[in-house]
Amino acid sequence: MGIGMQIVYLGFPGAAQLEAEAGAQLVRLARFEALLSNCHLAIEALRPDRSSLLYDVRLDLITPAHEFKPIAHCAGDNAEAAIRGAFDLAEQELETIAARARTH
Repeated sequence: MGIGMQIVYLGFPGAAQLEAEAGAQLVRLARFEALLSNCHLAIEALRPDRSSLLYDVRLDLITPAHEFKPIAHCAGDNAEAAIRGAFDLAEQELETIAARARTH
């Protein structure tokens, strides 16, 4: 069936390269399909000092039981790197959940 993902862009129109990066990162989570049914990814462009651009990336995981698990924000001046950071954190969280499930 696969893991679904919804992406929302805030403060900018989005870009195909960011959607491709998010899709590539989602593949990393496929092994956790039993724990995860959907992801919500928000990529927000911020201008904290009115000159430079900062991207804030938020990833929320949705379990098959429709439970919501937010992942810590990742931010930086490179949106693709921030996306990778969010999926790194998600992968760590899912590995922890899977390990706990194996010991119980």
